[in-house]
Amino acid sequence: MTDYLAATMAMLGPAQNRYADPSAWDRLHADLGIQLPSDYQVLVDAYAPIHINSHLNLSHPATEPWNLGKWIQDTIQAWSEVSWEEVGLDADEDPRLLFGLKELTFGTPDGLWPIASTDRGETVFLIPGSDTPHLVVEDGGIGWAEYRMSFAEWLYRYLIGEDMAGPNSSAFYPGPVKLEHLPMSADERPEPRYGPDRGM
Repeated sequence: MTDYLAATMAMLGPAQNRYADPSAWDRLHADLGIQLPSDYQVLVDAYAPIHINSHLNLSHPATEPWNLGKWIQDTIQAWSEVSWEEVGLDADEDPRLLFGLKELTFGTPDGLWPIASTDRGETVFLIPGSDTPHLVVEDGGIGWAEYRMSFAEWLYRYLIGEDMAGPNSSAFYPGPVKLEHLPMSADERPEPRYGPDRGM
């Protein structure tokens, strides 16, 4: 059985852990009222704040710019303001029907929690409280896809070019994974770096 956390980190290269701080996670979990998955925490601590392969963004709970807690709260607020009745979703695009949700809420015990996003408009959500890791991804156009897997497995499959935000959503780039640290000040221009050769 594949260790997806190890396999993903092998593609991304050595962990840098620039902002790793257990107390920041404790504060975030207390603020949110949920526990984010451990594999997600390891990846965020190892690399974030980061822009991966030109699209995927990960924030960090210990930094002021690109703060994960603030991003989660802002994203929850934005999604909570959508009037789903007015959107008029068909049965095959209504996440309540697709994923067996009583109602579509964000940032609630039974709701969706944003944990990552892309510059293509996609948002990765966690459905907490399940024995099996459970992610859903909105594709930026009110299309939804479900992935019953850990975040590490989702990221691994995303990086090798599988459709991880619904049909025809692949964002595959051959060669080493490109990692760009997000700037921590207005005048910072971080240089991209690359993971090890992947033979693809």
